Amino acid sequence: MKNKKIIIAGGTGFIGTALINYFGKDNNIVILTRNSPAQNEAVINNTHAPVTYAHWDATTLGAWAHHLENADLLINLTGKSVNCRYTPKNKQAIFDSRINATEILAAAIRSIPHPPKVWINAGSATIYRHAEDRPMDEFNGEIANDFSVQVCKKWEASFNNAHVPGVRKAILRIAITLGSEGGVMFPFLNLAKLGLGGHQGPGSQRFSWVHVTDLIRMMEWIYDNPALSGTFNCSAPHPTTNREFMHTIRQVTGHVIGLPAPAWMLKIGACLIGTETELLLKSRWVLPTRAMQAGFTFQYPHLKPAIENIVHALPGSRYHLFH
Repeated sequence: MKNKKIIIAGGTGFIGTALINYFGKDNNIVILTRNSPAQNEAVINNTHAPVTYAHWDATTLGAWAHHLENADLLINLTGKSVNCRYTPKNKQAIFDSRINATEILAAAIRSIPHPPKVWINAGSATIYRHAEDRPMDEFNGEIANDFSVQVCKKWEASFNNAHVPGVRKAILRIAITLGSEGGVMFPFLNLAKLGLGGHQGPGSQRFSWVHVTDLIRMMEWIYDNPALSGTFNCSAPHPTTNREFMHTIRQVTGHVIGLPAPAWMLKIGACLIGTETELLLKSRWVLPTRAMQAGFTFQYPHLKPAIENIVHALPGSRYHLFH
């Protein structure tokens, strides 16, 4: 993909940074951010690429909306992190941040004469129920009604109900995303270095994952194929278990000892650091059936090569921190 105008809403985090690294050299990138933009240049693999940062509050129309004019691709990643305690205040913020941003983007699209050609909205593979009995895909997946599932359902509904004539829309139900730019890998690597990189809880819970490169490649693939729209599971075709995931991290980083963390210990730790055990204990067994049927191929279908790539891509100082 070259010489395209790409808008990334909520693009200052881990996935947004990876998108800039992937697309930034050959395309015009605009980041919609609720932070005060401090620069119009991003460091990409030790080089510099032009990136425009536009301030928005993700709830009201403003001058930011004109950036969507004649855009080729809009990617919406906006949403408060679920890595927090599920207090009533945080729950409402998690709902509002996703739904409000999606609805105001739709309003912005309707307000301009030449809207984006394609709109890809982030979703989550945690929309499916806790599953240790069988895998879930877009055709046979069962959707429960706990809090995280309610978030996913309402988020997708706000996107599907958005009336934006002429805009091709797709949802990616994204699995736990692994990459060297941030995300969950650093905490897991730290645990391995400290000798605490054993399985969490029973260890049998399924762990669906995707390398961040494949996440971005799937977005590019959807853009490049005009017949594609609707919902896609964005998860590697070979999910693993929590036990095997932690074993692979230890194997790649050369750490032999990995003490496990039983569920009762995780509950205490979650309270201390302000998060929820569901993020580790829910069994996510998700397959990317629709994407694979449509011809998408993964660069990292298997876990060990993905972990090796991520660890070896870490900057030197960070690489040594985890070895």
